[in-house]
Parts: sequence; C-alpha cells; structure tokens
Amino acid sequence: MLKDEVNKALKVLQDGGIILYPTDTIWGIGCDATNTEAVQKIFALKQREESKSMIILVDTDNKLQSYITEVPEIAYQLIEFAENPLTLVMPGARNLSPALIAGDGSVGIRVSNHPFCQQLIQRLRKPIVSTSANISGEPSPEYFGKISQDIIDGVDYVVDIDQHSMEKKAPSTIMRLDPNGSFEFIRR
Repeated sequence: MLKDEVNKALKVLQDGGIILYPTDTIWGIGCDATNTEAVQKIFALKQREESKSMIILVDTDNKLQSYITEVPEIAYQLIEFAENPLTLVMPGARNLSPALIAGDGSVGIRVSNHPFCQQLIQRLRKPIVSTSANISGEPSPEYFGKISQDIIDGVDYVVDIDQHSMEKKAPSTIMRLDPNGSFEFIRR
C-alpha cells in the first residue's frame, strides 16, 4: 500500500539512509537532499565523481523558491506546460547539501507528479535526491527489472511499488534556466 511504503521510506531517509524508488521518470536512488553524508553514500554507490551533480525533487512548484535564490517567472510556465517531466538547472541553489550544488552554484530541480514521491517529500518536508539507478557510465534502467543487483544491494530500502511494471520510462528533459529567463536544452 502506498501509505505503508511512504512510511518505510520516510524512516530510512530520516535515519540518513538511501532508497531505491519509482519516480515519474525512471527508477531513482534517493536520500534527504539536505544530508551531505547520505548524498555521499549515493556518489559512492554509483561510483560517480562528486563534480557530477545530481538532481533534486520537490512536490510542488511553490517550493522552488526555498531552494533557488531567484526563480525566473518563466520557470513556472515551463513546468506547467511541459509535456514530459522537466528538470530545470538554475543558479542560486540554497538550503541543500553542498555536495549537490554544482561549482557554478546551480542545481537541477524537478517538480515530481508521482504520488509516491509527492507524499514522501511532503512528509519529509525536504526535497529528495533523484539520480538514475545505475553505476555511473552504465545505461539508465528503463524499468525495475533492469536495475543491477549491485544497486539493489547497495541501498538501505527498495520501495515495493511498480516493481513488476515493464513500462519503459525515460529520464527527464533537462533545461538550463538563467535568472534573466533565457534557457537552453541540456537533454531532450
């Protein structure tokens, strides 16, 4: 049941653990985005350079200003009208683990509309990290059955939702958005 899985995942995140969970895109590895120790566990599991940043998820667009100093007005329109899940990379990141903030001060942030993610973020009252459930450099798994055993064994909890779905999902679209409102696609 959704509520039970949210409760189990919440406890793990509050204890500084990392989870494997379904999102509105591909399966993700996540933790409390304000907990640097937990963020570093994800970097270690993915064997990923810490200079390569990971994105964060929030539950509603009105949370953007809590983690981005100056959110351009166009950000809200882009999110509202995006046909696919959209990650916006914006400068002025704040109130997050420094390990998630890129050298230029930016962070990638996405408003998730997956029911599990929304409820978990609401209960945690903080954003969660979302990075593809794979070792760095390997292909992103399109569904749960394609996630390597190393990843499954490396997390503190595997969320028991959507594990049997074979629906192929793709990563989000990524756009860099400047405070002046200009933007460019990083990944379509």
